[in-house]
Amino acid sequence: MHHNPVFIKNLSYRYPDGTMALKDINISIKANDKVALIGANGSGKSTLQFHLNGIFLPQTGEITIGEWKIKDENLADIRNFVGLVFQNPDNQLFMPTVWEDIAFGPMNRGMKGNELKLRVLEAMEAVNIDPEIYGSRNPDNLSGGEKKRVAIAGVLAMQPQVLVLDEPSAQLDPRSRRQLIHLLDQLPLTLIIATHDLDLAWELCDRTIILSQGQVVYDGKTDKIMSDYAFLEQHSLEAPLSFSRPYCNLEDKPELSLL
Repeated sequence: MHHNPVFIKNLSYRYPDGTMALKDINISIKANDKVALIGANGSGKSTLQFHLNGIFLPQTGEITIGEWKIKDENLADIRNFVGLVFQNPDNQLFMPTVWEDIAFGPMNRGMKGNELKLRVLEAMEAVNIDPEIYGSRNPDNLSGGEKKRVAIAGVLAMQPQVLVLDEPSAQLDPRSRRQLIHLLDQLPLTLIIATHDLDLAWELCDRTIILSQGQVVYDGKTDKIMSDYAFLEQHSLEAPLSFSRPYCNLEDKPELSLL
C-alpha cells in the first residue's frame, strides 16, 4: 500500500498512429506536495494528466491513485479523489448560473438540501467568490480570472485530495494571476500544475518534473533547475523572468560588494 496519493510505475502510452506519447514514466508524489509539470508542446504533459483520473487507461505499467489502481471498475472513486481543472474554463462551465455550476458535481452524486448548500458555499469561500454577488450570475458574463475561480470551485466542491491543473494562469491578467497563485498556495491539497508559466511554477512548487518527448528528464528541486538556462533551453523552455532579469541575480549584487 503506497501512502502517496499518486504513484506511477513504468507507464508508457502509444497513440493509435504509433506515436509514443509517454515512455517509461516513474513518478511518486506525496500528500500535499505542490509539483510543477513542465515541458514544451508535444512533450506528453497532457497525456500524463489524462492518465491521472482515468481519461486514458495505462497501456503499459500501472498507476495507483490513493488506494486504487487505475482501471475501469475504480474510475468513480478515482474521479472523486482527483479533480481536473482544464486550461479553458469554458470547457468546464455549462450551467446557467455560477451556483448551479459549482453544485453540479456533488448534486450528481446525490447530495441535496442543506448538505449541498454548505458544500457549494465552502467551495466558493475557498476560491474567494462572494455567493451573494456571484451565485446567480451567468458564468458567460464573468472575466477570465473569475471563470477560472468558478471552475476550480466546481472541482473543490467534489472534495478531491489531488488537484491537477492545466495551464492555470493562461489568459489571466496580472492581477487575476496573482490572486490565483495566492489561492493555489493556500489550498491544503496535493497539486500537480502543468504550466508554461515558469514564474508561477517557481513561486508555487518546490518540486518540478520536466517532460521531454514523453520522458522525465528532470525531477527535483524547482529552484535548482530554474537557473539552469542551458538545460531549459535544450528542452525548449524559457527560464522564468525572476531568474533572467539581471537585477534579480542574487550572486551578483554590486551594491553588496561595496560593503
